[in-house]
Amino acid sequence: MSILRTNQIQDTGTNVAANISGGVVTFAQPPIGAFISVADQWRLTGSTNQGTNADVTSNWARVNNSGWSSIGTGLTENSGIFSFASTGIYLIMLQAEFFMAAADDSAALQLQITLNNSSYETVMQTNSGGRPSGGGNTNQGGAGFFLFNVTDITTHKFKFLTGSMGTNTKLQGSTTISKTGFIVMRLGA
Repeated sequence: MSILRTNQIQDTGTNVAANISGGVVTFAQPPIGAFISVADQWRLTGSTNQGTNADVTSNWARVNNSGWSSIGTGLTENSGIFSFASTGIYLIMLQAEFFMAAADDSAALQLQITLNNSSYETVMQTNSGGRPSGGGNTNQGGAGFFLFNVTDITTHKFKFLTGSMGTNTKLQGSTTISKTGFIVMRLGA
């Protein structure tokens, strides 16, 4: 680390530069690592949306297993719509598990966002499908990722929607392990 001027420092090993003013350090490019200010994890606590192509409005809960933790002020949820406590760029990582009945061919879980607190658009989708050998019931899963630039916490929100759900296919949930759920991390401003 070298002092460039009396009010600047630079770590030449990581090329991180910062200004110091009144005892406060500000970064030209916020560093990654211990500076992630929000990390939150949610899951479905029960199976839902059997044979239904609709919003996933119930059974959401924050993970609470021993050893689990979060960072900062997490999300709030109201009837399956998730809101943020602060603006920033968030990474949303989704996992979905479907119970696929033998006669059902496909299932999908979509991540939908709104920028105006009204109209939603699909920005990511994970799919499962295809019958196993012998045509029996099976559990299948998928995952997806999205970077969401949240510039207004009153209008920028997200939700999940099932699609292509066969008559007996359902989105799996559990109170003790994460079968269907997501992690959200605030990566920066």
